[in-house]
Amino acid sequence: MSIVALLFLALITFAVLSTIFWILTLVDCAMNEPSEGNEKIIWILVIIFTHALGALIYRLVRRPERLRLYGK
Repeated sequence: MSIVALLFLALITFAVLSTIFWILTLVDCAMNEPSEGNEKIIWILVIIFTHALGALIYRLVRRPERLRLYGK
């Protein structure tokens, strides 16, 4: 295999894995985020519009806080 084919395969793999991560994070937010105030809708919009970066921010910033506060 040429280097171009390997890079293409790596890029496709990264795209598929980041999309799966994005979907799982979006579902986690929609199902487990409390519906008090506008936080849930704001986080869903952040995740939708910023794709994998928004999902990563949610997982690193909000999810640990939600688990600590609400336990789910």
